Amino acid sequence: MTDSLPLVSLLLPIRNEAAFIARCLGAVLAQDYPADRLEILVADGESDDGTPDLIRALPGGESVRIVPNLARIQAAGLNLLIREAQGDVLVRVDGHTIIAPDYVRACVEALRETGAWNVGGPMLSAGMTPMGKAIAAAGASPFAVPSAFHVRQTAAFTDTVYLGAWPRWVFERVGGYNEHVGVNEDYELNVRIRRAGGQIYLTSAIRSTYYGRQTLGALARQYRRYGQSKVKTLAAHPGSLRPRQLAAPALVAALALGGPLALVSRPIRALFGLLLFAYAAATLLASLHTASRSGWPLLPRLPAIFATMHLSWGAGFWAGVLRECIARLRTAARG
Repeated sequence: MTDSLPLVSLLLPIRNEAAFIARCLGAVLAQDYPADRLEILVADGESDDGTPDLIRALPGGESVRIVPNLARIQAAGLNLLIREAQGDVLVRVDGHTIIAPDYVRACVEALRETGAWNVGGPMLSAGMTPMGKAIAAAGASPFAVPSAFHVRQTAAFTDTVYLGAWPRWVFERVGGYNEHVGVNEDYELNVRIRRAGGQIYLTSAIRSTYYGRQTLGALARQYRRYGQSKVKTLAAHPGSLRPRQLAAPALVAALALGGPLALVSRPIRALFGLLLFAYAAATLLASLHTASRSGWPLLPRLPAIFATMHLSWGAGFWAGVLRECIARLRTAARG
């Protein structure tokens, strides 16, 4: 009896996804969950590449409701869709993700079986170019800047998951997405869920494939934003800091301070050289391990990818700290 299944609203915040939207929405429209128990909502951030027209032209595209997201911010788009959604269960899907045919069903079952407030699966990345494939492989390594959903395949309660699925009442309890923490809006929401007494569940039964950045430049910009946004979340929730999140900022600080000091101090020069050697050795070992699992042709690109992740995230973190300090000083001066 399909009437016993909850109505599910799929929420897609997108902007300028013409190159990928047919594959993404094709997977959404091919779900094995009963179509009469599905609602598909898209928040379009004023795309100028024809994305909305492509959606309407898709087979089944008439069932997709497009909501204008004038703010062009992903969190704002999600909040719009949460308010518009009619479903008892809300499921997030991003524009560069292909969900498995049983994705919605797996989310509903995980919510029912665990009592978790948010459920999701691992982030299984893929690439479309040689560099993109190497970036995807590096992102699944614990040596990157990982969350549990990047590296863990076994089911467990954790601090955050990829994308997410929630009973509707969770947002009524903890509020919607924070639109002021940049691209860390998912982690910040999960901080509030955990503080309210909820649990977050990761299971590999919820399957999807994410097509991420394909160049080092795009990767650097992405990870710089990650680092900056982490500071905004920490400013609101200082207790959410995890030790692993300090590794990249510590590396950047050591390089930035150690380099100039090494020019004038022999002991610091020796320590700085040891740091460079240790990081290079660790990067090489991580690259070898990653290539052994994902393919040896990826090896030449992996050291540069790991360094880009670490340095961009760490530099973004310190830029975020500086911005936060300046903002607080200005607030104090006005007060």
